[in-house]
Amino acid sequence: MKDKTISVSDIAAAETLLGIEYSQGERELMVDNLEDLIAAAQARRNVIFPNALPPATTFDPRLRTTTLPAAQKPISPSKVDAGSLPENDVDIAYSPVTQLSEWIRTGQITSRRLVEIYVDRIKTLGPQLECVVTVLEDLALEQADDADRMIADGRYLGPLHGIPYGLKDLFDTKDIRTTWGAMPYKDRVAEKDARIVTMLRDAGAVLVAKTTLGALAYGDIWFGGTTRNPWNIEEGASGSSAGSASATAAGLVGFSIGTETLGSITSPSQRCGTTGLRPTFGRVSRSGAMALCWSLDKIGPICRTVEDTVLVLSVINGFDPDDNGSIDAILNYDATESIEKLRVGYVPSSFEDEGSTDVDRDALDAMRQLDVELVEVSLPELPYMSLMNVVYAEAAAAFEELTLNNRDDELVWQVKGAWPNIFRKARFLSAVDHIQLDRLRYKTMKVMDEVFSKVDMMVGPFMVGPMLVITNFTGHPCLHLRAGFSRTKTRGEASLGSGSINTGEEDVQSEILHETPQGISLWSSLFNEGRLCNLGVALEKQLNVWQRRPPIG
Repeated sequence: MKDKTISVSDIAAAETLLGIEYSQGERELMVDNLEDLIAAAQARRNVIFPNALPPATTFDPRLRTTTLPAAQKPISPSKVDAGSLPENDVDIAYSPVTQLSEWIRTGQITSRRLVEIYVDRIKTLGPQLECVVTVLEDLALEQADDADRMIADGRYLGPLHGIPYGLKDLFDTKDIRTTWGAMPYKDRVAEKDARIVTMLRDAGAVLVAKTTLGALAYGDIWFGGTTRNPWNIEEGASGSSAGSASATAAGLVGFSIGTETLGSITSPSQRCGTTGLRPTFGRVSRSGAMALCWSLDKIGPICRTVEDTVLVLSVINGFDPDDNGSIDAILNYDATESIEKLRVGYVPSSFEDEGSTDVDRDALDAMRQLDVELVEVSLPELPYMSLMNVVYAEAAAAFEELTLNNRDDELVWQVKGAWPNIFRKARFLSAVDHIQLDRLRYKTMKVMDEVFSKVDMMVGPFMVGPMLVITNFTGHPCLHLRAGFSRTKTRGEASLGSGSINTGEEDVQSEILHETPQGISLWSSLFNEGRLCNLGVALEKQLNVWQRRPPIG
């Protein structure tokens, strides 16, 4: 930036961008001081930070009143009668982890054979869905053979042993490219594995594919195309964990790993009909994962059933000193624990407002059939959507280098609501307003603490009402599971450009309706994912719609 003397008229013009107004005298007092502020900012911009370097201020979702479980108990999943191994490879491919693991444990199928089934499906359907960046056939077969040898030697590592999985391509994998879904990084190769990759490998899981994500963890458009929804390949899979949800829904992997900053696990799960578990902020290590928003990024599983998600979470849960947002929290899950007497809150208007559907209301009726107490809950009127400016600011900081060097032009998606424009707009956010947003965030944390002092869980439609936004900023966990089906026209891209979030508007010109899945969201208090999944398993059984497969094959 060339040296330029700041004038009073410059200040007056800037006021318009900030939504404030000063007097002429106040502007004259500021003129000389502003140049020093700008010079300091420019000096700082000369220091280039790696994406992994976090801010000194770390978000912690816990309040002073928050208590964590004191004792770790063994994870106790359902006792599954997996039955005989199906003769049809497709039936095997769509089976949940709970069945796959039993077939592997009992020797009915080898991990190698399971890898071969999934690799064949990836090669056949992957190009159509545009859901895989890198197929790791050789690595997967090597890991599968290791898993099979361990079982032959009597060493069984648990429910993920030998299970092929897909990994969102923002997690570092040693000597394998990790592209972040973005053209500027499409040839990026990491020097070591992300912490989550190591934890999954130690549990015997087999990495078979790096799955697509919307560039820099937003949307479903990546440098190689648009990830497709297996239920309607004319529309995108939503994002940003687009490939993880699409591949899981289409039976290309046993399970997958996604991330969420503001809907990136739950949104593609809603569109693709998968089950996504967004854990409490800090529960899962982010070391070796691309940072988008340090105070919001969360890592979680995308699976075909609820119990699958908690089995995966039990493996990737754990404190990591290399992640400054990591929290040492126990995860307990006992499938036999009753949900009787659980108090489940809901906001009545969320099931009545425009955007809610019969599927949402049927899911609420299904909840009424369970041994729980439904409780009406109200939320105070606060400008929750204004918190999205935190996302814009942190994301713009994480990728400042792209903006300052005009490398944002290399990103494929170039519209008002895409990252390049958001990054540029974020430069005009006020630092004072940002501090005030942090205070609003704390106030919102207090709101949710009050809610969960009265109820154990919450249930609500996806993206209707403020719960999606609220709980992402407070760090509360969310379980999103398939609830039913709707007939919809092909839907377009989601966008943050207008300061709101949505899953994409229907194409009003189209006359074709597609049967597509729709989910329901459950939320719990902090670090209460085990009980959340207890409720989710019960609701899943009551709804009885998780088994249906997409038409892609």
